[in-house]
Amino acid sequence: MAELIEVSVAGGIADVRLNRPEKYNALTLEMFCEIGDAAERVGATPGVRAIVLSGNGRGFSAGIDTSAFGSPGGGGASGKNMFERTGKSAANRFQRAACAWQDAPVPVIAAIHGIAYGAGLQIALGADIRIASPDAKLSVMEIKWGLIPDVGITQTLPAVVSRDVAKDLIFTGRVVSGEEANRLGLVTRVAAEPLEAALELAREIAGKSPDAIRLGKQLLDEAWGADAETSLPLEAALQGKAMGSKNQREAVKANLENRTPVFEDS
Repeated sequence: MAELIEVSVAGGIADVRLNRPEKYNALTLEMFCEIGDAAERVGATPGVRAIVLSGNGRGFSAGIDTSAFGSPGGGGASGKNMFERTGKSAANRFQRAACAWQDAPVPVIAAIHGIAYGAGLQIALGADIRIASPDAKLSVMEIKWGLIPDVGITQTLPAVVSRDVAKDLIFTGRVVSGEEANRLGLVTRVAAEPLEAALELAREIAGKSPDAIRLGKQLLDEAWGADAETSLPLEAALQGKAMGSKNQREAVKANLENRTPVFEDS
């Protein structure tokens, strides 16, 4: 039986793919759990400097499989309560499929093609950067089923669109193209081949100091929107960790010697 989530690691990049292509990667309860597990696993894998998240087949994800509506609280193959919080996280098992990407210490890039509907889009919103094909179709579609979006959207959508845009998308469930999603801020940019573009960006990131990349993600995630009393000391504290470190010295030396730096993973 094929794995629901495919994971491979090479060259400092974790390539994570939703793998239910015959169903447009529609999300079963088991998949929600496995996506969260994959995020935690690759985030803790030594040597991983960037993560690319995509979907096999003709689309990123069609959202929750409607077969899951019959037992929304629990079950699936695992028999787990999906609304139960996991570990120390505030997220339940549904929300963890999106929020665990935010918790990963390295950048996560989502490549969106075909469709990204409902929970599928919410999972992509957990990534740091989203690249979509111009003709991709995206929707916060829960209103179609008489529901509200609840896969971590309160932690993701406010960071990328204004409140009125969020209300428009949530209240109507309308489908937007990759081009419109880019204009609205739902995606970072568009590319004809989003997976190739995401992998290229991941390779670029993997070539930078892994210390500075991790600290930069921490800084932006913790200080974005915070007051000066919180953000300015954090800037100084994290810079203190980077300054004078072995990888920072290598960055300076490589630039002065006009060569490609060779960084070490911590």
